[in-house]
Amino acid sequence: MHRFVFCLATVMVALITGSCSEQANISDKTAGWIDHDRLKNLANEPGSWLTGGRDSGQTHYSPLEQINDKNAEQLGFAWQYFTDTHRGLEATPIFVDGVLYVTGNWGIVFAIDGKTGEEIWTFDPEVPGKWARNACCDVVSRGLSVWKGRVYAASLDGRLFSLDAANGNVIWQVDTFTDRTIPYTITGAPRIAGKNVVIGNSGAEYGVRGYVTAYDLETGKQSWRFYTVPGDPKKPFEHPELEMASKTWDPNSRWDVGGGGTAWDAMVYDPELNLLYVGTGNGSPWVQTERSPGGGDNLFLSSILAINPDNGRLAWHYQTTPGDNWDYTATQPIILTDLTIDGKKRKVLMQAPKNGFFYVLDRESGELLSAEKYAAVTWASHVDMTTGKPQVLAQAYYDDEQKLILPSPAGAHNWQPMAYNPNTGLVYIPAMNDPAIFKKRENFEFIKGINNQGAHFSEGTITSEIGDFDAGEAGGFLLAWDPVKAAPVWRHRLGDFIFHGGVLTTAGNLVIQARDDGLLVVYAADTGQVLHKIQTGSSILAAPLTYTMDGEQYIAVMAGYGGGPFGYFPVGSAVEKYGNEGRLIAFKIGGGAVPLPEELDPLGPIPEPPVQIVRKDFLDEGEKLFVKACGECHWNINGGYPDLRRMSPEVHTAFKDIVLHGQREDLGMAGFADILSEEQVEAIYSYLIELSNISYKKQQATTD
Repeated sequence: MHRFVFCLATVMVALITGSCSEQANISDKTAGWIDHDRLKNLANEPGSWLTGGRDSGQTHYSPLEQINDKNAEQLGFAWQYFTDTHRGLEATPIFVDGVLYVTGNWGIVFAIDGKTGEEIWTFDPEVPGKWARNACCDVVSRGLSVWKGRVYAASLDGRLFSLDAANGNVIWQVDTFTDRTIPYTITGAPRIAGKNVVIGNSGAEYGVRGYVTAYDLETGKQSWRFYTVPGDPKKPFEHPELEMASKTWDPNSRWDVGGGGTAWDAMVYDPELNLLYVGTGNGSPWVQTERSPGGGDNLFLSSILAINPDNGRLAWHYQTTPGDNWDYTATQPIILTDLTIDGKKRKVLMQAPKNGFFYVLDRESGELLSAEKYAAVTWASHVDMTTGKPQVLAQAYYDDEQKLILPSPAGAHNWQPMAYNPNTGLVYIPAMNDPAIFKKRENFEFIKGINNQGAHFSEGTITSEIGDFDAGEAGGFLLAWDPVKAAPVWRHRLGDFIFHGGVLTTAGNLVIQARDDGLLVVYAADTGQVLHKIQTGSSILAAPLTYTMDGEQYIAVMAGYGGGPFGYFPVGSAVEKYGNEGRLIAFKIGGGAVPLPEELDPLGPIPEPPVQIVRKDFLDEGEKLFVKACGECHWNINGGYPDLRRMSPEVHTAFKDIVLHGQREDLGMAGFADILSEEQVEAIYSYLIELSNISYKKQQATTD
């Protein structure tokens, strides 16, 4: 059961009216009181962390230096808080006036004492378990915002909440989804922009149309909505920018599929310029010839948008991947700072999106200042600095035959925060080289409510097709990048697996990142020298923060494995060894060893499948449906979801009721009766029995 503490009367009013009465006033203005003046003067309180990335620029940099490159080896365990979850935890907490505010699975909000780790309050939006079916990449949340005594958080099922920072009571809530019959979700953090709080959504793989919406901070009333892709041009455009964008799409595009472009993470507000920067996502479906047969840039897919937060009008845009064909989102974290380039001080925006190029843009005008490869890239040769467009290679197109391409759909950098240190002038990126074989799906059929990529991919083997790329460079790495010289400075390879944690950097000449093997690693920011390693017993993807309590500096990080790869556990990872119990772990100088969870029992053999007559004519259909409806979670290897080759007799008996009727919805396994027929479920079951038989026979034939 989810834990929660909130005022029942307040929630009942909110559920009936959509907002709360004026009597639901903030009970204590000193709790969570952040405003523009406080953010502007953040230099006066180095021990605070007031946004997801600490400051307005989302730099993930702290000026604290009590913990530094001279004493980092003394860093140890301070306290931990258990979230009672076993899924992905991706948020970086906000720390203000002694309290850590952070989101967990489903959009649950935790308020935690920064010194002791004791719970102050929690709020559970009580998302129905069936909503997990709509989440391509686990039931995660990447954070919240705190503003003038309120906590702004979103639930997986699309509700945006304004909570009292003192006690978690609901002040107002709104439904942000335009259509609840379409599989939208929210996994990103709401952002404060002027007088509004802004939120986007997820779901492009399933077939949705992306948009961002602004709501009045005080009342929750909708201020504006900006659609990131146009709808059917035969219908009126919702706002002027869409008429221009529609000219970059085939008029006969698959408008019924939505188009994609979801803004599921990157949003940053510049209070000085009064501009909100929004990164947009991939096309839906991925394959452009299915989505927009006549081609075109397909604005505003895979773009950075600069929007006036007062009225929702577009100031400028820049598209990183025109005509996206590879799931190369531009939703990766955006950092704002000032750089001196060619002798001129520029207000810049920096992003390392999935496509493998590191972009530096003038954030006032959108002018492209640099775009160089920060990882292995084989889909494009370079970015033309005159047009701003990548020069796509023939190797990148897979309509007629499968192709081995870098980056994979996971990207050269995904959602994990990068960090910028003004002292070293470097950006630290949790990057990866992940070759993938792209293949267009034959006879693509859109099925509402489940995965509709239009393409599939698999892990690639290095061949001469991708030129001089060294097979030994595949996997994750931590990269120090000079954004002025547009060049790498140092890098550390993190192993064969690609997903590792986000990054924190500090004035103590430190870079701190956690890894899938459970190690929290401390590096020297200038040289990359490894200074200290701490085994946490948890595979970690979130970025740490640092703060001070009573003059003592702490570092804390959310520990819980999940997201895109939640369907399997990396070989040798901490989650494979210790499991995936969710925690917030804090460290300080002079602390001890982290208490490690008990080791998991070894995974048993695949049991002999029951005697079952398998309908051979069902197998191809069963495999196709399994991949589309089940494969996002059930990779059928040691992972976060059950290996369906290892079904118990009880599950075999109840398979139809589980899949169709949601018999295990309370465990996050929603029913598919609105999508799949009984015959289709029988086809999936036949495929799984056949798969189990093959695996069982292989297992019996070997002693390995």
